[in-house]
Amino acid sequence: MTRGFVHSPAPTRVVFGAGTVTAVAEEVRRLGGSRVLLVARARHAERVAAALGDLVVARFDGARMHTPVEVTAQALDVLKGAAADCVVAVGGGSTTGLAKALAVRTGVPQVILPTTYAGSEVTPVLGETENGRKTTRRSPDILPETVIYDVDLTLDLPVSITVPSAVNALAHAVEALYAPDANPAVDAVALQAIRGIARALPAVAANPSDVDARAELLEAAWLAGSCLAAVSMGLHHKLCHQLGGQFDLPHAETHTVMLPQVMAYKQNEAPEALARVAEALGVPDAAAGVFDLVRSLGGPTSLRELGLTESSLDGIEPASVLRAAWAGVRPDGVPDVSALTAQVIASFDDTPDPRLKQLITDLVRHLHHFAVSNDLTEQEWLFAIGFLTRTGQISDDKRKEFVLLSDTLGVSSVVDALTNSRSPLTTPSAVLGPFYVEGPPAMDRGADISGGLDGEPLWVSAAITDTDGKPVPGAVVDVWQSNKDGFYDVQLPDLDGPVLRARFVADDEGRLEFWTILPHEYPVPEDGPVGQMLDGTDRHPYRAPHVHFMIGAPGFHTLVTQLFVKGGLYLDSDTVFGVKEDLIVEFGHGEGAPPAGREVADGWRRLDYTFRIGR
Repeated sequence: MTRGFVHSPAPTRVVFGAGTVTAVAEEVRRLGGSRVLLVARARHAERVAAALGDLVVARFDGARMHTPVEVTAQALDVLKGAAADCVVAVGGGSTTGLAKALAVRTGVPQVILPTTYAGSEVTPVLGETENGRKTTRRSPDILPETVIYDVDLTLDLPVSITVPSAVNALAHAVEALYAPDANPAVDAVALQAIRGIARALPAVAANPSDVDARAELLEAAWLAGSCLAAVSMGLHHKLCHQLGGQFDLPHAETHTVMLPQVMAYKQNEAPEALARVAEALGVPDAAAGVFDLVRSLGGPTSLRELGLTESSLDGIEPASVLRAAWAGVRPDGVPDVSALTAQVIASFDDTPDPRLKQLITDLVRHLHHFAVSNDLTEQEWLFAIGFLTRTGQISDDKRKEFVLLSDTLGVSSVVDALTNSRSPLTTPSAVLGPFYVEGPPAMDRGADISGGLDGEPLWVSAAITDTDGKPVPGAVVDVWQSNKDGFYDVQLPDLDGPVLRARFVADDEGRLEFWTILPHEYPVPEDGPVGQMLDGTDRHPYRAPHVHFMIGAPGFHTLVTQLFVKGGLYLDSDTVFGVKEDLIVEFGHGEGAPPAGREVADGWRRLDYTFRIGR
C-alpha cells in the first residue's frame, strides 16, 4: 500500500561542536536580541554568562521538572521587569521547558545550550504542570530559534544522569518509528539516532571523559529530538507525562523505566518498526534489549525504584504495562547471552595467529547471533548437528558432500567472488564444485576426452592469454564435465578409468584443442543431506549445462571457471549460484569438415573461447 505523509522540517538553527559556547553572544545578536534573560542553574551558568557579557540583564535559576505554571509565572515577572528581549537557557529539560513557556507567552526568541541529552530543545512541544496534572501542547511558537550544542558542557554530567537522559532521547527515536504520521525521512533519522545511542552510551558509561563518545551521544540525542519534532507523540510519552505530572517523578528516569515496557506492549501492533529498532540496537528483541542496556549501565528499571507505590497506579491504563514497569519485569524476549558470547570470545585471546583469531571469534559472534535472533530451540540445533554429521559421514574422496553444501548455500560463490573477482580484466571465475579430481590424465592436443560416451560431439578450441592479450605458452589446463545424463565419472563405478576429464598443456601460442561431448543440465546428487535440504525447501537440484576449466601458469593466479551453454536450462536458477553473465557463451553448430580428422554422422558443435588470466 502506498504510504502517504507530510513532512515539515523544523527551522531551528543548530550550532554543534566543542567550545561552541563562545558563539552564544553572536547567536543572540543574530536574532536581534540585546537584553538577555539567562535561565540556568549553577552548572555552567557562569561560563555562559561570561560568554554573553553585558547582554545579560537578568537571571533566573528556579526552573523545575515538568515546568510548573507557578514557576513560569515567577520567571515571567523577571523577564518583564528586566525588559528582556531574548531568553538563553543552559541546562537540561527543565530549563529548556521554562524557556519555551516564556517564549510562547511573550514571543521572545530562544537560544538553548543543552547540558544533557533531553532532546526537547529541538521540538515544538511544551509540557506544563498545574495542580498535579501535566498537559502538552504543540506550536511553532514553542520551537527554539537556535540550539548550541557544546560537547564540553556534557563532560561533567554524571553517569547516573547520563544514562536516563540518553534513554529519554532513545524514546524519542523509538516512538517516532511507529508514530501514525511517520515518514521515510523520520525513519532514517530515528534509526541513525538509535544506532548512535546504542554505540555511544556504553562507551560514555565506561569512560565519562571520552569526548568522541560524548559527541556521538549528543549528536544522536539531537537527531532523536528532531524525530519527535516531526511526528506526534504516542503511548510512551502520554504515560510518562501522566506519571510525571501526577506523582512528580523524575522525567528522564520515568522515560527510562517505561520505554522497554511500552515497546513490549506495542510489539503486536508495530512488529516491523520494533524489528528495525532491534536491528539498530544489534539485539534480537527490541524491548528486552533496551531493558538489558539500561540494567547493564546501572539505570533504573522499575517505578518502585523511583519511589512510587504500587497502589498509586490504580485506574491508570494500560494496567499491564504499569504493573510490569512498577515491578521492573524484564519484557518477554530472548535471554541475554552477551556475557556468554564475550566469555567464549575471550577464550581465544591467546590465539597466536591474528588471522585465525579474527576468523574464529567472528564466527562465534555470528553463530551466537544466529541462534539468538532466531530463538533457536535445542531440537532444531540437534537436527542441525545431525545434518552436519550425516554430511561428513557420506563424504569421501569421490563424494564431497560438504563442498556441495557450501555450493548450494552460495558460500562457495561468495568466497569465489571475494578471492577471484578483483580485476575486470581477467575471465570471471566460478566455483570449483565437488567433482574435481586431482591429477587428471594428461592428453595431447586434439584428443577426445569423452572416452566413447554417447553425446553430441563438441570441438573445443581455446586460447590462454594474459590481460594484455599476449599468449601464455605452457599453461596447464584441467578440464572436466558430466556426461549427457548428468553424471561425472566418479559417480559411475562401472567405468574403467577417468573420462570427460583431462589435463592439457597449451602450445607456444597459448592454444589447446580437444573433442568432448556437449554438456547438459543435470541434478546435483539428491541421495544425501544436501538433497534432503533442497527437497525440504522446495528448491530444484539442477545445474545449468557447463564445462569446468582450471588454468594455471608460473607467475599467474590460477583461474577456476566454467563456461555455460547459451540458451541452456537453469541459467537463471543454477542451484549452486555459479552462473555469471560473461561465462554464458555460444556452443555453436559446426560447419564444414570436423577438425582433427573426426568423422561425425549427425552434426557437431564447437566452442571457441579465449581465457584471460592475471598475475
